[in-house]
Amino acid sequence: MQPRNMSMSGVVDLAAVKAANEARQKAEQARAEAARQGGGAPAAVSPSSLVIDVDEAGFERDVLQRSAEVPVVIDFWAEWCEPCKQLGPLLERLAVEYNGRILLAKVDVDANQMLMQQFGIQGIPAVFAVVAGQALPLFQGAAPEAQIRETLDQLIQVGEERFGLTGIVVDGDAPAGSAEPAPIPVGPYDALLEAAVQALDANDFGGAVQAYKNVLSDDPGNEEAKLGLAQAQLLQRVQSLDPQQVRKDAAEKPADVAAQIAAADLDLVGGHIEDAFARLVDTVRVTAGDERDTARVRLLELFEVIGADDQRVTAARGALARVLF
Repeated sequence: MQPRNMSMSGVVDLAAVKAANEARQKAEQARAEAARQGGGAPAAVSPSSLVIDVDEAGFERDVLQRSAEVPVVIDFWAEWCEPCKQLGPLLERLAVEYNGRILLAKVDVDANQMLMQQFGIQGIPAVFAVVAGQALPLFQGAAPEAQIRETLDQLIQVGEERFGLTGIVVDGDAPAGSAEPAPIPVGPYDALLEAAVQALDANDFGGAVQAYKNVLSDDPGNEEAKLGLAQAQLLQRVQSLDPQQVRKDAAEKPADVAAQIAAADLDLVGGHIEDAFARLVDTVRVTAGDERDTARVRLLELFEVIGADDQRVTAARGALARVLF
C-alpha cells in the first residue's frame, strides 16, 4: 500500500533550511575574507590554544564567533566537582589530539552563573557544543572515552557537512603551498533544486534523490540539497510500506529494531516528529550492540531531515546523549 500525499511541506520548516545554508555560506565567506586580509591561509595556533577558559564577558568573541570556523565544545565545571576533575583532563587531551578539529572552552559555573542559567544546566559536569552559532547538548556527567570520541566525531561531521567548518590550523601542520584559500563552490543551483521540489510534489522520489545528488556532486556542503536529499530518501523508504502493518508490528514487537525504525519513519512523514524521535531514543535505550547502533544511526538520519537548528532535534539529541552515556 502506497501512502498518499507524502509531500514534506508542512513537516519541515524550509526557512530553517535556508537559514542553515546562509550560516554555512557566511562561515565560508568569513574564513575566505580572513585569509585574504592575512595574505593567505588563516594563522596557525599553538596546541595550547585549543583549550581556553571562557567567561561571560568573552563568550561571544571566544565561543560564538569562533564557532563559525570550528565546533566549540563547552565544558561546564567547578572546582568542588569531583567528576569534573576526571572529565576535564580527558576533554583537554582529546582537544589537543583532535588537532584543530574542535576547540575546547572551559566555563567555571561558580564564576559564570548567567551562562549556566542560559544553557539550562541542572548538574555538572555538563558538555555542550556550539556550531555556527547554534548550541546543542552533548552529554552530562563523566563518560567513557570511547563514547566521548564517538560524540566528538559526530559533532565534527555535522560541522563539516552542514556548515563547511574545516577547523583551525595548528602550528606545524599547515600544508606546504597552502597560501590560497580553497575555492568556495558556486551555483547557481536554483534550477536543479526547483526540479527536486517538483519531483517531490509529484511523488517522484527517485527523481528528487537524483536531482539533489547532482547538486551535492558539485557542492557537497549545500545545505538545502543535503536536507532535501534526506527528505527524499525518507519518502522513498516509506513509499512501499503498509502503514497499518507497520503500526501493528511496532506495537506487537517493541524490541524489534526494524519494526520501530519503520514506524519512526512513518511518524516523521506524518508530522509526528517528537513521536518519531522518542520512539528511536527509547529503542536505543532498550537495545545493545549492532541493533542499538542501527537505531542510533537512523535517529541521526531523521535529525538530518528536520535540521540541526530545530528545537525538537536539540531536545532529542539531549535525550539520546542521556541514554548513551
